[in-house]
Amino acid sequence: MRVVITDCNFPSVEIERAELAAIGARVDLYQCQTEDDVLTCAGDADALIVQYAPITRRVLEGLPRLRVVSRYGIGVDNIDVRAATALGVWVANVPGFCVPEASDHTLALLLACARRLCLLERTVRAGEWETVRVAGPTPRLSEQTLGLIGFGSIGRAVAQKARVFGLRVLAYSPRTTPELAAAYGAERADLERLLRESDYVSLHCPLTPETRHLLNAERLALMKPTAFLINTARGALVDEAALIAALKSGRLAGAALDVLEREPPAPDNPLLRLPNVIITPHAAWYSSRSLETLQRTVARNVAAVLRGEPPLHPVNPEVQSRLRRP
Repeated sequence: MRVVITDCNFPSVEIERAELAAIGARVDLYQCQTEDDVLTCAGDADALIVQYAPITRRVLEGLPRLRVVSRYGIGVDNIDVRAATALGVWVANVPGFCVPEASDHTLALLLACARRLCLLERTVRAGEWETVRVAGPTPRLSEQTLGLIGFGSIGRAVAQKARVFGLRVLAYSPRTTPELAAAYGAERADLERLLRESDYVSLHCPLTPETRHLLNAERLALMKPTAFLINTARGALVDEAALIAALKSGRLAGAALDVLEREPPAPDNPLLRLPNVIITPHAAWYSSRSLETLQRTVARNVAAVLRGEPPLHPVNPEVQSRLRRP
């Protein structure tokens, strides 16, 4: 059995190799960036482990032995799940592996915005020792509102942690009920109300065709000019051009972004030069523990399928009735 890791930016894949050696599978690591790369490297693969490489219908149709695609992470927006299901291929992910880290990172970005940390730190390095003039109007955090768009496990963890700081929390997602929001210290709100009332808007929803550019120019215009946008989910949830325009014009106070539409960003991306923007390199998921959990679980998804079982965390459980046979 052959397992191909299409792409991976981790220091080592020895965890994956050890897990899969236990079932007699060989693991080959590449750094695929395109469909053609994947087809060239994985033509006879029984399983793929994927980070960012595109797993399109064309790729899936070109890998006749393929039985499972297991993704490093939660989101599967680089995998054509519908095509995989039609072709009898399992898709698996690793939900929940970074809930503490992603929620902590969200709060860290929020606090950096709220307390003007980056601005104050830059001015000290430039030789100034000034607070009020540099920080400008700075409301008390416990008198402000955090709006969460998406209320899955990470959004709920953020809500609980935010309440410790005294923040009022609004939550929106299509499936969130008032009772569920209240159980985590939040209030259910529709999207328009959340955008109008929040001092910080934080994104925690998956990227799907329906949520791509969820925050477009029209919706960004609903936010307070004193508000900050925080995104630790997926870059394409936000229309980046519209966000840049809002930040440049003063329609928004600032943004704290762990994800961008293009990663890494082009050197001329205006976001890199805006003083009211904090950018981290898609790091919200990371700790040493979460990385180990991610690598071990992604391999165990594959091992289960190659043993003839469902993966630990199937994205498309309905495929079980139409699986490809080895």
